[in-house]
Amino acid sequence: MTVFSLQARKHMIRAAVFGGLLILWQYLASTGIWPEYLLPSPGSVVATMVEQFQQGTLISAIMISIRRLLIGFTLASVLGFLLGMVLALFSAADEAISPFILALQSVPSVVWLPLALLWFSLGERAIIAVILLGATWNMVSTTTSGLKNVDPTYLKAARTLGASRISLFRRVMLPAAVPHLITGLRFSWAFSWRALMAGELIGSGSGLGQMLMWGRDMGNMSLVIGIITLIGAFGFISDNYIFKKIENLVLRRWGYQGE
Repeated sequence: MTVFSLQARKHMIRAAVFGGLLILWQYLASTGIWPEYLLPSPGSVVATMVEQFQQGTLISAIMISIRRLLIGFTLASVLGFLLGMVLALFSAADEAISPFILALQSVPSVVWLPLALLWFSLGERAIIAVILLGATWNMVSTTTSGLKNVDPTYLKAARTLGASRISLFRRVMLPAAVPHLITGLRFSWAFSWRALMAGELIGSGSGLGQMLMWGRDMGNMSLVIGIITLIGAFGFISDNYIFKKIENLVLRRWGYQGE
């Protein structure tokens, strides 16, 4: 079976699952098992989202959320990489700090919100702080693991050729760890999305999280479900058509995956 036919089959299965879920949703909404204000029909949700789009409210909320996401994700990625690099290169730091990194990695993003509000008050900085605290630790662990698990043969060969410590890191360890770093960025992006929503649900200002809370307060379940669907769609598209594509490209380039 060719690669094209495999891809076509995968997309057909996804389309069938998506269509089946829509049919089930429409059936449950039309039978009246749940009232309209609890489970609106797909058509009602689409109409609400189109209305919000035409008014410009939805576009504004998306742009604000994306800006916060990019800032928080960039800071978390850079900080996580630098800290992970320190832990990988200095065993004493790794032994002292790694247990705490693992503990922090298990803390849900929403738990950081009260602390962020105390530090930065209600606003933009508190939301970005939640993203930073929620997404950094995964990047630290991935970077440390990637740099520490470089094939020893590469390191021995470089040392035999007279590579210095800096050259060894720059020319051997870092390139060999790139697949792990891409995977770390992929998961940090997902953690950033979760942290963003946790921050925006309670934080001030607009954004998709605030629109979600507004829809709940107004009893507009069509808007609530629409925002949830939109967030899920953003996550699906960014993971499958951006990060996964980059990851597969890197894996093929490094010889971990067939063409």
